[in-house]
Amino acid sequence: MVRRLLSITTLALAASLGAACLGPAQAAEDTIKIGYVDPLSGAFAQQGDASLKHFAYLFERINAEGGALGKKFEIVPYDSKLQPAEALIALKSITDQNIPFIMHCAGSNVAAALIDGVSKHNARNPNNRVIYLNCGALASDLTNDQCDFWHFRFDANTGMRAETLVRSLPKTLQSVYLINQDYLFGQTLQKETKLYLAKLRPDIKIVGEELIPLGRVKDFSPYISKVKASGAQAMITGNWGPDLNLMMKTSVEAGLDLSYYTYLAHVVGGATSVGAMGENRLFTVTEFHPNVPSEQKSAAGEEFVAKWRASHDFDLFQMNNYALLKMLASAINKAGSTDAYKVALALEGQTVKDPMGHDYIMRKEDHQMLEPLYAAQFVKDVKYDSEKTGFGWKTVTAVEAADLAQPTTCKMKRPAS
Repeated sequence: MVRRLLSITTLALAASLGAACLGPAQAAEDTIKIGYVDPLSGAFAQQGDASLKHFAYLFERINAEGGALGKKFEIVPYDSKLQPAEALIALKSITDQNIPFIMHCAGSNVAAALIDGVSKHNARNPNNRVIYLNCGALASDLTNDQCDFWHFRFDANTGMRAETLVRSLPKTLQSVYLINQDYLFGQTLQKETKLYLAKLRPDIKIVGEELIPLGRVKDFSPYISKVKASGAQAMITGNWGPDLNLMMKTSVEAGLDLSYYTYLAHVVGGATSVGAMGENRLFTVTEFHPNVPSEQKSAAGEEFVAKWRASHDFDLFQMNNYALLKMLASAINKAGSTDAYKVALALEGQTVKDPMGHDYIMRKEDHQMLEPLYAAQFVKDVKYDSEKTGFGWKTVTAVEAADLAQPTTCKMKRPAS
């Protein structure tokens, strides 16, 4: 199957990434390849491109730390266009090339298709099995009722994020309006936000809620008018990509006077879309932000951030993917090979630390990684600003990995070998 064409920019980035991953004397067959599937064209291409740049940086670091089995990791990008069918075409190309790992971050709808596709492929092809490394598809059911032996999620799920956000809400908050995208991730996040509001903050009234078509709304004015008419003190939203950035821009232009509690305002474009109007009233739940090391007085963390900022104009936040690569390298070394079954067994129970010394734990029973999360506020008085806005993230609530060990409904079926 022919790989989907990438943009010129993405091809150039992929080439530079490959150069970073390969030493001058190394040939491609001397690397451990990972097929990376995410939106690299279309409405959500900015997010896919940002993730690819994160991985270029993280692959360079993990390879400098030794890679695995004396080999460097190499990323091979594919364009999903945020469509399950396109992702399954990429999976076919990856398995045709005997690449042992498929990595994907954006879109729980895509993730559901990949879990099923990988499981079926592995059952039919025991000598050419692959592991699905989920680096950001967050709907909690993917590691609950839909859990699968070949699927490992290296990011906190929607339930963990909802609990973190609700615990960070101020005691003075009395009313909220919920807006999310109408697909698996947004539907799950809306449901779990309501669950944790009822459980932890029953005093807060939900005065309205919306599920919007994913990536299709061009004019958010009608939605913003409804929020304004509701009298809500705050909006809670899991929107991401253009659906978040355009909604925030419209809110600012309409002069909407409320607080914004988001799950993804820290991703590329979020800070720019709200700018100064977000000061003190924009919040996000994130895996990491650039001011965490200075807040925690971590020299190693400061070095990690400073090197990134020297050549990038948007925030480093994907610390979970550094943990992913560290766990994968450790598991491959433990297995002594890239055999999918052996590596999967070795991944279970893996624990690694980030540069600040925080734990990341791959839970065996459901293959859900436990990681620290931060609820952060968009403020002026911080060491590092975001996207040259003059404003950046300041932690208001920090939760360690062990404190986010929510129960799972997973009943995993394990292959014999």
